[in-house]
Amino acid sequence: MTDLLTPKRLISKIVLCLAVLVVVMFVCSLVGTQKISLSAVFAGPGDTPGQNTDYDIFVRVRIPRIILAALVGAALAASGVALQAILRNPLAEPYILGISSGAALGVMTAALAGVSWSFLGGSPMAGMAFLFAIGTVWLVWFTGHLAGGSTVTSLLLAGVVINAFFSAVIMLMTSLIDSEQLRSTIMWLMGSIGEKDFPTLFASAIFIIAGIAGLFTISQKLNVLAFGAGEAQSLGVNPRKITLVAFALASFITAVAVGLSGLVGFVGLVVPHSVRLIFGPDHRQLLPTSALLGAAFVVICDTIARTIISPAQLPVGVITAIIGGPVFLILLSRYSKKVGTLR
Repeated sequence: MTDLLTPKRLISKIVLCLAVLVVVMFVCSLVGTQKISLSAVFAGPGDTPGQNTDYDIFVRVRIPRIILAALVGAALAASGVALQAILRNPLAEPYILGISSGAALGVMTAALAGVSWSFLGGSPMAGMAFLFAIGTVWLVWFTGHLAGGSTVTSLLLAGVVINAFFSAVIMLMTSLIDSEQLRSTIMWLMGSIGEKDFPTLFASAIFIIAGIAGLFTISQKLNVLAFGAGEAQSLGVNPRKITLVAFALASFITAVAVGLSGLVGFVGLVVPHSVRLIFGPDHRQLLPTSALLGAAFVVICDTIARTIISPAQLPVGVITAIIGGPVFLILLSRYSKKVGTLR
């Protein structure tokens, strides 16, 4: 089936999803607790700071936040595609291998230790979350390698064991944090799209886009890997090498997303599965379209999070869970019925 995908069809689907993302970002930039005028925005910042509040809100608050949400969504969705490919399980997602608990442990460590340095212009919690997420990735890989046996089975078991251990440590740390630190930590663990400056967004975009591009270069080999390790090897694909590369790239961009926004769940699970039902399983189109639509999904969820109970704001992770859970169950039910009718 993968040979039916021509470059022209691939480009058309990518352009369509890109158009959806642009429209979503534009519409969401106009939605907020305070109404703004586009004519006032286009008039510029004014002669003195704070003279044009519409411009300041649009350019310095909403646009950076929307860009950050898009980057996080693209990273998590692309990671989900890659992990589902190498684990050969459409229900896999970036956090199943313990990355979430590793990042959470980093947050708790920063809160307890009073770490003051930052990473990519983010908070100390963001820096520690990033470092612990990366460390967890390689700990899972190393532990799974030592366990031997099937790569898929050993990685899954290693992720479950490490996740359980880190969760226990986190519960212990929670009892040692004062009330003020505990609130900020919980908000982070629930996923929060905050304000970032443009240099931070630019650096983050480079990392995330580079990681997604790297995954796209091996997308055809991910198609072959779906047939199983033995079949892939007979077709000239080294399953161990592809698994390692895909695992490393997916984990890296997931760690970048976690370091920027905290733990935003369900994106890497729902978006790739939904796109797979619409466009098919070919990873050459599944990867870029999932990244673009994942970006749109998180932008929409963040817009809901910052407006639904305004002037207060909800963590975006709450919205993705509320939307993602039922949607995933519906998609899974329809997918199961479709498979059943083909038997």
